[in-house]
Amino acid sequence: MTKATLEERSSAITLSDMEIFIFPDLMYSLVLANIMSPRVWLWRDDPWFDGIERMTPYRRIVRLKQYLMDHYAFNLDLDTWGLTTKQREISRFAPFIDSATLAESNALFGYEGDKYYFDIDIRRHFGLDKYDTDTIPYWKTETVEAMDAFRHRPGYSTGAGECVSLSTLYAAALFIVARIPLNDIFLLATPLHSQNFVDVDDGVLTNNRRIVTKNMWFNGTALSAQARRALENERVTVVAHESGHVHTLYPEATMDRAAYNRFSAKLSGFLATDLTADTLGNFLRHNTSIQKCFQVRWPRHGADSYIGVEQVLAYENSCPYRLSDRTRPKLMQEVESEEFSPNPLASRIVLNDLEDFLRTEKISILDGPGTARLKERFATSCLNAEIAIESLRRFCVTRPRLPDTAGKTFAPSSTPLGLDVEMTREEVIERLGSLRDRSRTADLSFYAFRDVLSTDAAPFVTAACARSPVSLTATADMDLPDVLEKLAQMPGDSIYDGKGRLAQPDEVWNFGRGDGVEKALLLANILHNRRPDEKVGITCNGNKVLVSSPAGEYHFECAKGIVGAEWVVEPKV
Repeated sequence: MTKATLEERSSAITLSDMEIFIFPDLMYSLVLANIMSPRVWLWRDDPWFDGIERMTPYRRIVRLKQYLMDHYAFNLDLDTWGLTTKQREISRFAPFIDSATLAESNALFGYEGDKYYFDIDIRRHFGLDKYDTDTIPYWKTETVEAMDAFRHRPGYSTGAGECVSLSTLYAAALFIVARIPLNDIFLLATPLHSQNFVDVDDGVLTNNRRIVTKNMWFNGTALSAQARRALENERVTVVAHESGHVHTLYPEATMDRAAYNRFSAKLSGFLATDLTADTLGNFLRHNTSIQKCFQVRWPRHGADSYIGVEQVLAYENSCPYRLSDRTRPKLMQEVESEEFSPNPLASRIVLNDLEDFLRTEKISILDGPGTARLKERFATSCLNAEIAIESLRRFCVTRPRLPDTAGKTFAPSSTPLGLDVEMTREEVIERLGSLRDRSRTADLSFYAFRDVLSTDAAPFVTAACARSPVSLTATADMDLPDVLEKLAQMPGDSIYDGKGRLAQPDEVWNFGRGDGVEKALLLANILHNRRPDEKVGITCNGNKVLVSSPAGEYHFECAKGIVGAEWVVEPKV
């Protein structure tokens, strides 16, 4: 195969953040690999999903969300998959992208986003500040098997994964368990986040383990503020769909244009709401800096009393009632009587009066004359009306910075994936297998699936011996006999089910287990990097695996059904 093909196919195995950005087909290939995995299909048998087929699509998604919340943690330990260097990665990807473009699109190469991210020091927020030299962490995406295997690591009681891992698992589970058609699932990647938009009802966003509805997006809570962060402050670099992808960098879009237009319109509608009295209350909850400029008028013992909005909102933390909905009377009953003032608070806007104005005037937040009248109502020495209204406008309407399609050529595949929610797992695998010579995404999915019996093994061996730094670092001070003893002590079960599906060396090391052929690859990685001028061979013959090198021969037991395979790790040039 060509060097470019080797890079792409081996990238389908390591699935780093950088690789997915360079080769955008990989994102959906991982979705398909998770769909082929027996793991997610077993979820259907969990009692938690009993009767799910009788639920509405939204209720199915909610049920799935809780399952993910219970079984997976969000993990962003940047050291999990080891370290590389900026120069090494830039050199590797030089044939595909220049370093300046990479720096604009990836946090590991300098991206820090808009003003918001500078304000919160995004590199420190993500733990990137400790990598202040040429050294950077691999930021890898996990398959569902690797996510499940985190429970074998100290400190984890469940599975775990980072945002791309969770978004691709969500997409697979939406299809398999919630029976949401793939046509209605869109994956969005920004330089620092990955999430999905599901075209159900008004729309649903998956955000790491959680989901966000349109009402949640505008409820002003801390969780919604966190969910809003990426789309408010970053541009979307990749949109992936069953029909293909649209990438901010590449001039050719492989996604169906009608599907992309539908997605763009639905997402824009999801991110916009009318300015109402309820929206205003949610905005005040969201924007803590201007709460001090508002007060609530409330009747007590036959006379009006007044209280600062920030004081009322503080009570929301300890009860189920809200200032911005019909439960306000119950919330106000929770407020201690000494908190109220018999007189209006100086320089503060009376929230009740502004709410009445919005109910009668029906102001459009995007309308010039309407906002002029609204500005009069915001007039107070406590705040700058221009700034307040602009903040309110941004709260009500988020304009997603999707890839610009003006200069792109849409060239969707003439062969649809054709996967249906009524298919069995076996039918899905058969269908994807039949498409491999016509669909790059389908072909790459088998590499992401880690099946060396149905793929060329060279990409797997290349990834194993070029991008597995964890096992190298962990064994750096160990003599070879000590390494062999450590491997012998590990349980012999693979984290990947079935014949021919293999873990990479760092997965074996991180999760402390592996089949004999997986341990053999880990050993080959160590031998190759300790004596880079020597060739290492791996021979698989049924239940026996032999690793041979000038340093010696090493034998392992194998249960992966690999017969007659001879893999060579060539000396480094």
